[in-house]
Amino acid sequence: EPPLIKERSMPEKSISISSSQCNCHFLSVKPSSAGFPRQSNSFWHAPPVRLLALDPSLRATGYAILEGTADKPVVVASGTIQNPPSRPAPACLLEIHDRLQELITRHAPQELAIELIIYVQNTRTAIVLGGARGVALLVAARAGLTVHEYPPKLVKKAATGKGAARKEQVTFMTRALFGLLHNPKPDEADALAVGLTHLRRTAFSARTVPAVS
Repeated sequence: EPPLIKERSMPEKSISISSSQCNCHFLSVKPSSAGFPRQSNSFWHAPPVRLLALDPSLRATGYAILEGTADKPVVVASGTIQNPPSRPAPACLLEIHDRLQELITRHAPQELAIELIIYVQNTRTAIVLGGARGVALLVAARAGLTVHEYPPKLVKKAATGKGAARKEQVTFMTRALFGLLHNPKPDEADALAVGLTHLRRTAFSARTVPAVS
């Protein structure tokens, strides 16, 4: 069965949006040529990185390969690793493992940003999600990637300004902030939001000066 992996490249063209199209709580900004609001202060001036961002799931793992900084992010590739409902769980985990290895080999990211599991509906869901996350962490560790984990509320807030944002709001804002010309799938949008969270946290850490005793 051929791998079901969808990948899109980031066009250079940006788009203009109106905040009235979405119920998100955010400040209206005009995207720069890189699809992201430019800032003039040193807050956003962190060393550029190439990043693999993931929203792991057994049936649909969203991924995004990003590079650059918070003020100049570039989507190298993004998509979803699909597993059909008929495929057994062990085979799904193997598929995720193989596709992530391919992405890392092809794009050579330096870091992994991945969403934490904070709340799940039941124990079975937690086990399934834990398996997908475990595979992702294993592949990253073998490739020598630095791993960064972020809670879902922080990811949603980074994308929309609201920690309880709905999936469609995250989709809308990731398209706007990255200047995409297509609506990303929900899991793909979540991965883009995870990557955005990491870029912003990296920028914040870069401007923080340790205290001298």
